[in-house]
Amino acid sequence: MRVNEGSIDRFLRVVVGMVLIALVFVGPKTPWGWVGLLPLVTGLVGFCPAYALFGIRTCKLSRPKT
Repeated sequence: MRVNEGSIDRFLRVVVGMVLIALVFVGPKTPWGWVGLLPLVTGLVGFCPAYALFGIRTCKLSRPKT
């Protein structure tokens, strides 16, 4: 798996994931907050399967050194 998320994208995914998971414990306390695991994990790993499927990259391409 190659990294296909940029640093801002990864940061936002982690924050949104933590907020959604927090909804399980505080707030409406519905199980829908566990959906936050998806953005949290993809943000921590740096790979989004949907991005790979559609050929999207939000990170800079690394160039080989010459």
